[in-house]
Amino acid sequence: MALASMAFAGGKTLRMAYDADPASLDPHEQLASATLQLSHLVFDPLVRRRKDNTFEPRLATSWEQIDDVTLRFHLRDGVRFHSGRTFTADDVVWTFNRLKTSPDFKALFEPFESARKVDDLTVDIVTKAPYPLGLNLATYIFPMDREFYSGTDENGRPKDAVVKHGSSFASANMGGTGPFMVTKREQGIRLELERFDGYWDKDSPGNVRKIVLTPIKEPATRVAALLAGDVDFIAPVPPTDFKRIDAASCCTLITAPSTRVLTFELNQDRVAVFKDPRVRKAMSYAINREGIAKKIMRGFATPAGQLSPDGYAGHDPDLKPVYDLDKAKALMKEAGYADGFSVTMIAPNNRYVGDARIAEAVAAMLAKINIKVDLQTMPKAQYWQRFDARDGDILMIGWQSDTQDSANFYEFLAMTPDPKTGYGQYNAGGYSNPQVDRLTMQCQTMTDGAARAEVLKKIERILADDAALLPIQWQHLAWGARKNVNIEPVLNVIDMPYLGDLVIE
Repeated sequence: MALASMAFAGGKTLRMAYDADPASLDPHEQLASATLQLSHLVFDPLVRRRKDNTFEPRLATSWEQIDDVTLRFHLRDGVRFHSGRTFTADDVVWTFNRLKTSPDFKALFEPFESARKVDDLTVDIVTKAPYPLGLNLATYIFPMDREFYSGTDENGRPKDAVVKHGSSFASANMGGTGPFMVTKREQGIRLELERFDGYWDKDSPGNVRKIVLTPIKEPATRVAALLAGDVDFIAPVPPTDFKRIDAASCCTLITAPSTRVLTFELNQDRVAVFKDPRVRKAMSYAINREGIAKKIMRGFATPAGQLSPDGYAGHDPDLKPVYDLDKAKALMKEAGYADGFSVTMIAPNNRYVGDARIAEAVAAMLAKINIKVDLQTMPKAQYWQRFDARDGDILMIGWQSDTQDSANFYEFLAMTPDPKTGYGQYNAGGYSNPQVDRLTMQCQTMTDGAARAEVLKKIERILADDAALLPIQWQHLAWGARKNVNIEPVLNVIDMPYLGDLVIE
């Protein structure tokens, strides 16, 4: 410990600015990028993805499939939590069981039966049936310090409770094995982290001693702070400022493709007309996705006619976005709504690149088929509460597959909402199609890759024919950093920077 402190005596401080800070410190409260980005700083997963998307050992040093339903993980010896307590298989089992109770995460782990301790450094993760994505889900198991979260808080409430958008011990305190510990938090203003001297990964090249995260909502202000040297690293960078950063001698711009789809959901529980597929299809035809990608995103997005991006098993190259205003008007007339109707739309203004402007553009396009949209945009902390309450007729959401597989889109965005299993947790439209539900469950146990891909493509075609959602685009990624911040090696296409390994020169 003393040697580690000496090694970091001259450690660097990373001043970073995102468009917003995490809404909670509970790694299981919200299935969101900000949550997972923070988890990679304060916790460690069993395995994580390398830049080439292969799997890298972390708290698990190795793994093996011992039968059709059992994946055995051999755990790293000598790892300590921030509390000083030794990490064991009991913490993995405890964390797994908590994930199964989380409203946001339970659907991810619904195919799993249990986690079983074999010995202190061995744990078996057991699925209900053969499941092809077991290792993919291991990247979402960030073992928590079960003793740190045991007992009750000063108000007599369980410390391990998962409370969405509420005050809880876990939402304000973190105990993990990761490279950093949270030392100060002012929600929406500042988040500070300090290097954990007892961190197990002595081979990490990282030399960052302290991280200061300042949320800066306005893109232009965020870019200006980077160029002025007030911060060292920012994300996201808006396409309008790419040339500005790229031309600056002080800074580096890094871009990458992304598999995150941005889509709108149509709340059928609030608007009965949305139950008519002709109306949904008309709305889809009325949206000029190519125009949005060109004018708002400056070409830094790929127009989407489906949920699965190119390269995913469910991607169907024939499902291209179609803009046809005449066809849209004809469908509205056929459905009996030539004169249109009025609806509300809600969207964040600091979650996705260009989110508010995209929402404004879509609202204007829908006006051309006499759908009058009352749009409200708001910061993401407020937005997710409204989204979870389904407090809007049309709702924006971006989704990156948690498993890097097509089925994850359907499990969360298209399956019939089921609080018990967690499926459809982010299906705010209330879309329900028994065939989509059945086929999605069917593909979970299919181990023949080619046959499974055909089922996934069939689901995409059903969703497109139904206009179940209104996919807009796959958004790309962009980061900016000062020249002395060697950010490129720790970035990845899942947008989870491994800042514990960051080197600042």
